Amino acid sequence: MTTTDTTLPSLDFAVTKNLAAVSAAQRAELLENPGFGTIFTDHMVDICWSVKGGWHRPRVQPFGPISLSPAAAVLHYAQEIFEGLKAYRHADGGIYTFRPDQNARRMQRSARRLAMPELPEEYFLQSLRELIAVDGPWVPEKADQTLYLRPFMFAKEAFLGVRPAHKYTYCLIASPAGSYFTGGVKPVSIWLSENYARAAKGGTGAAKTGGNYASSLLPQAEAYEKGCDQVVFLDADGNVEELGGMNIVFVKKDGTLVTPASDSILDGITRNSLLELAADRGLAVERRAVSLAEWRDGVASGDITEVFACGTAAVVTPIGALKGEGFEDAQPLGELGLSLREELTDIQYGRREDTKGWLYRLDA
Repeated sequence: MTTTDTTLPSLDFAVTKNLAAVSAAQRAELLENPGFGTIFTDHMVDICWSVKGGWHRPRVQPFGPISLSPAAAVLHYAQEIFEGLKAYRHADGGIYTFRPDQNARRMQRSARRLAMPELPEEYFLQSLRELIAVDGPWVPEKADQTLYLRPFMFAKEAFLGVRPAHKYTYCLIASPAGSYFTGGVKPVSIWLSENYARAAKGGTGAAKTGGNYASSLLPQAEAYEKGCDQVVFLDADGNVEELGGMNIVFVKKDGTLVTPASDSILDGITRNSLLELAADRGLAVERRAVSLAEWRDGVASGDITEVFACGTAAVVTPIGALKGEGFEDAQPLGELGLSLREELTDIQYGRREDTKGWLYRLDA
């Protein structure tokens, strides 16, 4: 993993233990079937930022409600960003995460776009280590289970003027997560959203901010009504962008992997890693605009032999059908996406050598 700026002094975290923490037996019971995003560990990280004080008051504290003024800027002007990554327990008991430097830098880019302070990369990484130091036992030991880490930051200054806030809070919470797919990876059906846009040119599409996901909820509900699992969005020119929460990759018959390129698409860390592994296999990778017509015509002609979605939660999800108003296209199912998924998850769980330095140990 890329070395961070060691000239930046570490933060001095105050640690307050949760006196109501669950017992080891209770935790073991919860980890039997954790689901996703409904069970949380005993502690959280909280760091303040202000115009006058910069980053200050770092602490690990009991997980619990956050006190906010009803006039807090985040509630009125949506200055909020977040990230998502996982902690993996290896066979030797060590706890690792995957390319967290990339999450730290993406969070900085998101902050820049929303006129928020940029958390230094070293502070981001330290926050992960500090939380694992107290909640390490929450990292599951079962295959395909992880501890999902959710860093987020929001404007907390109480004011109603339209300007960047002067006070912010960075938090980190964690939630044990079971296997994304029960009973094995299954292809999903995708609904083409032609009435709604996820993001616009010059907008916040490349930032990981809650508003982008809020705007996808109505079209996602429409997808469910149409019998589909997910929704895919187009840009104003009719080019494919991404799903509600995942990037998309097309595999051509010559082995080339093509992924949409746009300033309004989230720069997916999982996608980038999969494409790098594919390039290591000698496969060509293209990042460019992909029109809906190219997608549909490519599937019809056999030029596109596989389509898959990718993201932190599922890693790789095969796409089995594309549906829209008046049409339904069956999608070809290939083996490349799942092969890349296996290679990537083997690295993440320590089952395969990490030759790229992507893993970062959190408990040492």
